[in-house]
Amino acid sequence: MEINMEIPWNEVALETAREVEKEVMPLFGTSKAGEAIGENVSGDVTKYVDKVAEDVVLSRLQPLGVNVVSEEIGFIDNGSDYTVIVDPIDGSYNFAAGIPIFAFSFAVFKGEEPVYGAIYEFISKNLYEAIPGEGAFMNGKRIQVRKPERGKEALSFYTRGRCVGLISRVKRVRVLGAIAVELVYLAKGALDGVLDIRNYVRPTDIAAGVLIAREAGAIVTDENGKELELSLSATEQTNIIAVNDEYLLKLILEELKNGP
Repeated sequence: MEINMEIPWNEVALETAREVEKEVMPLFGTSKAGEAIGENVSGDVTKYVDKVAEDVVLSRLQPLGVNVVSEEIGFIDNGSDYTVIVDPIDGSYNFAAGIPIFAFSFAVFKGEEPVYGAIYEFISKNLYEAIPGEGAFMNGKRIQVRKPERGKEALSFYTRGRCVGLISRVKRVRVLGAIAVELVYLAKGALDGVLDIRNYVRPTDIAAGVLIAREAGAIVTDENGKELELSLSATEQTNIIAVNDEYLLKLILEELKNGP
């Protein structure tokens, strides 16, 4: 796995993730972690643990002089060619509630082009990475989406009453509460699809996960079946469909069209 970059992003990502881990893990499952301390740029509640994690990330990235897009603080423009889109803890509700499904999400763009993506699961210590054009990796080993088996599809599915007909057409539907994690589970073959059609997810939630899923062979689109374009924004909300094959994509688009 070769990474040819002016900044060793793989090292930056892992070192930052481990610093966040050291600071936040003592708070796991505590009421302090979930304490509301304000609002982020999108108007959502900022939890204490989100602020602690973001402070670590910003102090690590500031010396690099890169632009940063983060969930709580928004867009920091340092006039750099590089922009890092980061969610220090995707799944912070799970974190505060003591549910062990959450991760550090980190994606790097040079201009509009993706350069590198990483997701680190704090509990399992698994590190997922994507290098555009080179593949997706878990702990340095290549990963790929699994071959679909008709009638055995397992999806993570976020809805507000839309497309519910889909539930009867697949075998399993679940919601894990951390879309970054769900996208890497798709990438490594633990899920067949991930979709969120609440017009809710932001680039900070999905940027790294989309890079990793695509490099592992997933198809990632918007709700119209068009290739999903990632914007370098902290507030833009979108829908996402990520699946391991065309058949599943068609099935979802059909249900979206026909359903309520």
